Amino acid sequence: MSRPRVFLLSPAHCGGERAALLFSTRASFELARRLREPEGATLGEVFSFLSGLYFRGKLAYAERFGVPLVITPNTGLRPADDRVTLDALRSAARVDIHAANPRYRRPLLASARAVSGTLGPDADVTLLGSIASDKYVGVLLDVFGERLTFPAAFVGRGDMSRGGLLLRCARQGEELDYVPVAGAARHGPRPPRLTPVR
Repeated sequence: MSRPRVFLLSPAHCGGERAALLFSTRASFELARRLREPEGATLGEVFSFLSGLYFRGKLAYAERFGVPLVITPNTGLRPADDRVTLDALRSAARVDIHAANPRYRRPLLASARAVSGTLGPDADVTLLGSIASDKYVGVLLDVFGERLTFPAAFVGRGDMSRGGLLLRCARQGEELDYVPVAGAARHGPRPPRLTPVR
């Protein structure tokens, strides 16, 4: 029996305009209310709210074809169903996602090593996020090496296009082709637009 593929989902921006809606003391919509309660809300639904289509696509795709782990700004890799509160989200918003920032890098490196040790050397690990910068790639390559892959169809696409592609593939049950991150072309021509779904 083959191992399930583990997907590493790049994080949502925790300090932008969407986050400000959750931080507002006047916010009365359901997600904002639940974040103020001790139980909080799941990381997946919070990041889906913050990032919109892109994260929703990544999460739906990862849940359809494997196991999703979310890269966070300050606590490394975490399951998408982990619970977060408003205080935890505020803490995340104060940490810059930068490869040289130890508050981001150290937890990510430690948790990636723990995941690698649990999965073993033959596990399939796929990054659902940008490989155009070293925000995620540098740390993850240090741990997973040539095992780390990404969807070849990501090259040249923007965030919205990637999100739409992943959501479509999840709904249709069509898994993408993956290529190793190491040595891959990180930039390329923009592919044709997705044809509208009728």
